[in-house]
Amino acid sequence: MNSYRQKLSKYPLNNERRHLLKLTGASLAVASIASVIATPASAQSMPLLNQKWDKTFAKSENVEHQKVSFKNRYGLVLVADLYQPKNRHEKLAAIALSGPFGAVKEQSSGLYAQTLAERGFITLAFDPSFTGESGGEPRNVASADINTEDFSAAIDFLGMQPNVDRNRIGVLAICGLSGMALTAATSDSRIKAVATASMYDMSRSISRGYQDSYTVEQRQKVIDYLSQQRWEDAEKGDYALGYHEVPFDENGNIIKGQRVLPETLPENAPTVLAAFYDYYRTPRGFHPRSINSSTAWTATTPISFFNFPMHANIDMISPRPILLIAGENAHSRYYSEDVYKQASEPKELLIIPNADHVDLYDNIKKIPFDKLSDFFQQNL
Repeated sequence: MNSYRQKLSKYPLNNERRHLLKLTGASLAVASIASVIATPASAQSMPLLNQKWDKTFAKSENVEHQKVSFKNRYGLVLVADLYQPKNRHEKLAAIALSGPFGAVKEQSSGLYAQTLAERGFITLAFDPSFTGESGGEPRNVASADINTEDFSAAIDFLGMQPNVDRNRIGVLAICGLSGMALTAATSDSRIKAVATASMYDMSRSISRGYQDSYTVEQRQKVIDYLSQQRWEDAEKGDYALGYHEVPFDENGNIIKGQRVLPETLPENAPTVLAAFYDYYRTPRGFHPRSINSSTAWTATTPISFFNFPMHANIDMISPRPILLIAGENAHSRYYSEDVYKQASEPKELLIIPNADHVDLYDNIKKIPFDKLSDFFQQNL
């Protein structure tokens, strides 16, 4: 695997329809990472955890922080940041958080977790399997099934804490992990409330393209490409990197690439690409373990998302409540709107004025923390 880890110093990208695809050869959904610096935990043993503060946001004086680890149902070790309000000794409600897709717990999910801990919740922001400091080989793999299981594993961990009321646990996911959080709630009734921000349905986006733009012919081309890539990986004994959302050029040919986001932003870059770049590739949100900041997913990562549709049984979440939050100007807004139509009551769709997709990653003035706090206080 050494040759594979050496490749992790390279990067990949994202898109905003054809113009963005031509500029960078990426696609629109972005979000979570692979371990470039930290050594991943093995499935057999719990890792030694570095407690040094290395987040993209300032540490709160009102919250206790501890890095922790636990295993999911597949035996993979997940590493997470546990945030607890200071000077609280009674059992509290808890929230498990993750996302965006291709991000790490030191980025957006950690900011949400710490802020909600300041408001009286015990929160757990985790790196999904195969990414960040969590275990799993090869690195930089996303699995619709396993990453859904990761949320339930986080519930396992929270419910075992002596100061957590295990009957008052919810989940909150950002961007591409939102589909996994909703899916976990369809089969895990211990999750008492679900909130999402800037939701992305990664199965839909990967298997059908942004705004369902893939033709049947293009979908077949992607499947053929992924199938042949498996032969190449098997022959080399290694895993190539590539785009998790496969773009096409003007001639209908698949575009290949080695990083989610470009090293430098092209002139006249599309708005969506510029927004992602401004978060992941600048001091604002850059983190070396983040796939979106530093590298790409394995090229065959899309296979799982062709096989596994998200939240197919979303009606099973009811009567537990769902809160969907999206920016008014977010390119991803339609995912939240469509899930809202599919879900049963109780449900709520909150549109944030003058906000785009990435604003809800870290813009404290636009993230509706008062609403999130009220939602979980009322429903946990």
